[in-house]
Amino acid sequence: MARVLRVARSSSLFSFGSRSYSAEASHVSSPPPPFLGARRGFTKERNVQWVFLGCPGVGKGTYASRLSSLLGVPHIATGDLVRDALASSGPLSQQLSEIVNQGKLVSDEIIVNLLSKRLEAGEAKGESGFILDGFPRTMRQAEILGDVTDIDLVVNLKLPEEVLVDKCLGRRTCNQCGKGFNIAHINLKGENGKPGISMDPLLPPPQCMSKLITRADDTEEVVKARLRIYNETVGPLSLLSLPFSCEAMLDALNDCVQSQPLEEYYRSKGKLMEFDLPGGIPESWPRLLEALRLDDYEEKQSAAA
Repeated sequence: MARVLRVARSSSLFSFGSRSYSAEASHVSSPPPPFLGARRGFTKERNVQWVFLGCPGVGKGTYASRLSSLLGVPHIATGDLVRDALASSGPLSQQLSEIVNQGKLVSDEIIVNLLSKRLEAGEAKGESGFILDGFPRTMRQAEILGDVTDIDLVVNLKLPEEVLVDKCLGRRTCNQCGKGFNIAHINLKGENGKPGISMDPLLPPPQCMSKLITRADDTEEVVKARLRIYNETVGPLSLLSLPFSCEAMLDALNDCVQSQPLEEYYRSKGKLMEFDLPGGIPESWPRLLEALRLDDYEEKQSAAA
C-alpha cells in the first residue's frame, strides 16, 4: 500500500483503562484512567488522537464535532471524505460511483488513501491530533491505524435501537443553508431497571422551517436495515437486496462493520470507553465531559475566552 496516514508517531500521552460509563449510575467498572483532565500539558507534544464508534444515528458526528471545537483538533468523518470524493471530478469519483452502484464494499485502500491525504493536508497546515468519526470500521482498518499512529481513546456511544430509529426518522436538512435539524420528540420510559431517555427536538429557526427536506433513505425500513448491518457480519452481496438509494447504500457500506470484534479489539488494549447517552445534548454533553475528565476544562476555556 502506498504511503498511508502520515502521522507523527509518538508515545501515547495517556494510559487509558477499559471502562464503561453509565450516566444513570455515574460509576466506572474499573479505576478511572487518567483522561485529559489529568494531563493539561498535552498540547506541548501533540493533541488527542481519539476515535468515535457507534450505530448510525447515535450522534457520533455531533459529539465529535463539539469536542473538536473544545480541544482545537480536527473532526474527521470518513463518510464526508467519501462523499467529497464522489462529488469531485476525476478517476476516483468514477471508481467510487461504480463501487457504490454495484453494492460492493469501498476498499480499505481507498478509505485509507482518502484519510491519509486529509491528515497530510492538515499536518501541512499545522494541525495536531484528531478525532476520527467513521474510521476504523473493520478490524483490518484498526490494525492499519494501529501500525502508524497511537490512538489514545475509543469512545463507543450507545442508545437503544428504538431511539436510534426515531432519531433517524426525525432528521431534516434545510435545502438552503444546509444545516441539519431533528423534529423527533423522544420520550422513552424506563423499564426492567433501565433508565428512561428523553430528547427534545432540535427545531430550525423560522427562516429554515419551510425549507426542510428529508433524505430519501430515512425510512423505517432502511434505517432498521442499516442498524442490522452495523450489528451483523454481512458480505457485499447481501447489501444488494436492501431497499437503498445511492446515498443510503453509501452510508450502509461505510457503516458495515463487525462491531463486536472491533469493540473487543480496543477493549483488550484498554482504550475503549462505552458511554450510554442519557438523553439529548443538554443531558448528555455534560455527562460526556465528566466521563472524559473535561468538565472543568470547558469552564476554564470559557473563562479564558
